[in-house]
Formats: sequence, structure tokens, C-alpha cells
Amino acid sequence: MDFVSLFVKDFIAQLQSPTLAFLIGGMIIAALGSELVIPESICTIIVFMLLTKIGLTGGIAIRNSNLTEMVLPMIFAVITGITIVFIARYTLAKLPKVKVVDAIATGGLFGAVSGSTMAAGLTVLEEQKISYEAWAGALYPFMDIPALVTAIVVANIYLNKKKRKEAAYSIGQHSFSEQPVAAGDYPDKKDYPSSRQEYLSQQKGDADNRVKIWPIIEESLRGPALSAMLLGLALGLFTQPESVYKSFFDPAFRGLLSILMLVMGMEAWSRVGELRKVAQWYVVYSVVAPFVHGLIAFGLGMIAHQVAGFSMGGVVMLAVIASSSSDISGPPTLRAGIPSANPSAYIGASTAIGTPVAIGLCIPFFVGLAQAIGG
Repeated sequence: MDFVSLFVKDFIAQLQSPTLAFLIGGMIIAALGSELVIPESICTIIVFMLLTKIGLTGGIAIRNSNLTEMVLPMIFAVITGITIVFIARYTLAKLPKVKVVDAIATGGLFGAVSGSTMAAGLTVLEEQKISYEAWAGALYPFMDIPALVTAIVVANIYLNKKKRKEAAYSIGQHSFSEQPVAAGDYPDKKDYPSSRQEYLSQQKGDADNRVKIWPIIEESLRGPALSAMLLGLALGLFTQPESVYKSFFDPAFRGLLSILMLVMGMEAWSRVGELRKVAQWYVVYSVVAPFVHGLIAFGLGMIAHQVAGFSMGGVVMLAVIASSSSDISGPPTLRAGIPSANPSAYIGASTAIGTPVAIGLCIPFFVGLAQAIGG
């Protein structure tokens, strides 16, 4: 009973934090029809500064820490990102009116990481004076890239299998299937029965269009979110940026994050309408999935806590990035890698519901859970 009461108390306290207040405030003024607009260029600069600061923090910490401490959390981050995609493939994809390729893309976006949600989680930990490894933010790419790569690979494998089945079915419907057709029966390829030609062409196309892993990784690394964070990580690791970090990036962090949360709240409300275009099961998934994904990561984090001394704050951050869904680098990567997927499904589910749930509910949930367990 003490555990439950302590958890509820901490949970309610987290909902009153400034970071979450700005998110909720943005949703409220958008619902009331406010005409407040913050230019996209300003949001881009804010995101760059936030992620650069997180990268700098991680780089400086890695430079001054034992790298062996990071191995297990990094492995668990990779496992979590891949697992989330397969969860969507075998749960969301099985629900009525949900297309398999859309479900896989949704899983990829929810497996990838939101830089803003991660920044919000780090801020809440600092507000609650919960210690965590300064390199925790560096777990971002170890979950983000595997999730996006896995989603694109799984989706393309599914689509290729579907095309082959359709081609085989088409051939079976033609009369020439009664007699096996050998290549020698038709010296000139143009004399092949049209369906056989289409079949051979399809087989060749499948071979030419095999999913290539490295271009997907390259695309992810070039994305604005990962680029900014990896830049900060490299600068923190190989240079001495402490002076500019302490005088500029660190003091401005919370104020900039508050503005971004306000913008995300307004955008989340505006995206709600997009979910009406797709199956209502996406709404259910967007509410439940962040908690499920976060609990998986929280459980793995607790193993790292027991085995490698991973801090409870670090466990919370692993759960928070798992509960988040990418709002910057993920959508363009998936649009390029799975062009047949419906953006209204995976982006609407993520931005309209997934992100507010991750920031407004999952962060206080996992912070409260960690405080209750840790006493």
C-alpha cells in the first residue's frame, strides 16, 4: 500500500512540472482556437540547440567515464528498438482495418526516439534531483537507428513476398499453366506468354531491389536530429567545450525546451484530425504502446542496474526514450524507406497521441515507479 500511495503522489507531482505544463498549455490554447504561431525556423534552431546540448553532455561524460559501464545499457537499447517494431508487426498489424505496412511503419516510428521527449525526461530528472549517468542521452542512436532499419527491412520483405504471391497467383490463372513452359520453347523472349514475362520481370526486380541496410543507416545519420546530437557528442568527446557549454547551452536549455513543449502541444492537437482518416485501433495503440515499450526497457534497465550498477535515473531514461516516438528524424526516413505506408497513420498516431502520452504520462509514471522501487 505504501508503494501505491508513494507512486500516486510522485505521479501527480510530475504532472505539475513546468515541462509538462507547457505541453498541456499548448494543447489547451490550440483547442480554444488560438492563432499563436511560432515560426518553423525558430523551432528548428531550438531543436538543434537542445540536441547539441544533450550531445555535449554525453560526450563530456563519456570522455570522463569508464566505457565498459555503457556496454549493457547500449545493448539493451538496441534490443528494445528492434523488439518494438516486431511488437507492432504482430499486434497492431493483426487488428481490423489496419494495413500491415502501415503497422510496421508505426512500429518503426515508435521504436525510434524523440529528442524532445528525451530532453523533457532529462529535465524532470534534474528537477527531482534524481541522479543519472550524464551519457544516458548517448543511448539515443542505439535505439533509434536499429528501430528504423528494422522497420524498413521488415516492411520491404513483406512487400516483396506479397508481390511474389500475387505474381504466382496471376500465372496460375492462365491456361498456359497447364503445360510447363520452358525457356527453350520460346527462342525469342518477346514470344513468352505475357504473364510469364511479368513473372520473370518481377523476379528480376525483386533481386535488383533487395533491401540495402547501409543506405538506411546513412539516411538516419544524416537526419537533422541525429546529426545535431552526434555533432555535440563528438565535440564533447574530442574537444574541450566546457566554457561555452556552461555559459550558453546549459543555462538556455530549460527555457528553450519550454517553448518547444508549447509548440508540440499545439501541433499534437492539430494532428488529432489525421487519425480520423485511419483505423481507430491506432488510437488504442498510441495510448497503450508507450507504456508497454517503456516497461520493457525499464525491465531491461533494472537488469543493467543489478548487473552493471546502472543508476535508477538511467533506468528511467532508457524507459522514457523507449516510450517516445520519433518526431523529427523518423518520419522522413520512413517516408523514403516505406513510401507505400500511409503517413496519416504513423505520423498521426505518434504526434497526436503518442508524444503527449510519452511526455505527459510516461515520464511521471516511470519516475514515480523508480522512486517507489528505490525508496
